[in-house]
Amino acid sequence: MKKDFYEILGISKNASPEEIKKAYRKKAIEFHPDKNPGNKQAEENFKTAAEAYEVLSDADKKAKYDQFGHAAFEAGGGYGGGHHMNMDDIFSQFGDIFGGGGFGGFGGNSSGQRRVKGSNLRIKVKLTLEEIANGVEKKVKVKRKIQASGVSYKTCSTCNGQGQVLRVTNTILGRMQSATTCNVCGGTGQTIESKPNNADAQGMILEDETVSIKLPAGVVDGMQLKVSGKGNDAPGNGIAGDLIVAVEELEHEFLKREGENLHYDLYISFPEAALGVSKDIEAVNGKVRIKLEEGIQSGKILRLKGKGIPSLNSYGSGDLLVHVNVWTPKKLSKEQQQFFEKSLIDDNFIPQPQKEDKSFFEKVKDMFS
Repeated sequence: MKKDFYEILGISKNASPEEIKKAYRKKAIEFHPDKNPGNKQAEENFKTAAEAYEVLSDADKKAKYDQFGHAAFEAGGGYGGGHHMNMDDIFSQFGDIFGGGGFGGFGGNSSGQRRVKGSNLRIKVKLTLEEIANGVEKKVKVKRKIQASGVSYKTCSTCNGQGQVLRVTNTILGRMQSATTCNVCGGTGQTIESKPNNADAQGMILEDETVSIKLPAGVVDGMQLKVSGKGNDAPGNGIAGDLIVAVEELEHEFLKREGENLHYDLYISFPEAALGVSKDIEAVNGKVRIKLEEGIQSGKILRLKGKGIPSLNSYGSGDLLVHVNVWTPKKLSKEQQQFFEKSLIDDNFIPQPQKEDKSFFEKVKDMFS
């Protein structure tokens, strides 16, 4: 089981952005590879802390993590925040935390060159209620940019492969030196030397790829999951972008979803209500047979425990709420009309609600409690 991100950084859920940043920098210094040469566990802790910071420092990702835990990032079979991050990813994305230049100030890799990340791709996946309840693996065809075969690169002459250029400006405080991303190579430190005719200016071609997406049980409509490394490639030694998967929940013919609970409208006739009957109920894992007692009242709600949608955080499943509706016929035969006319003066047909027969508002209150 993946360790809690707050526990990794040693902070509470109410920690401010500055506290999160400070906690991460402390962990990064403690486990930095330069400080722990050859220590695989320290390197693993360094990467894990970076994963935690990537999520908790982003307001949208943090909100999803607080609500759904690690399951919010599990499409594609791995953590959606960073595939398990490598050192180049960490130094490239969080250079501002480290402050630039080697271990003393925490910079990128030793050459100063950064790895450019390719652009993300977005798709929408439509899921039935049954797929949402049970989890599903989908295979989708994605058109993504990949590096063409035969492309070769050379060291950028503008930045000499550093990915950055130094600029000196005169200020009232004296000469100030600053480093900016090279505008020729975009920070990769490389430019194209040769490429095939079918490649674009960056040496890329479009190719169809079938991507497998693992969607955990309990996802909700509108949720976005990430499949790392399945976006567009980046030129040179860059890393691929991500595939963002938006979930769309298809409407079910019989069931209505409300969070983790499901609702089912069951219509029965007067004779069935009076005599009692067994009925098959549509559920997300097949039909469920229930028995209605004699004299059941319209509006009664039957709760089938655990027959709803599983929780994303593995806290069990919701319930299936069966709403009983006694169907009143709109037209009667002559014989039926005579029967009900006689019933009007029969004491047995006069409504006599008992204390246990709750009102509509009480039933609604119970349903949401």
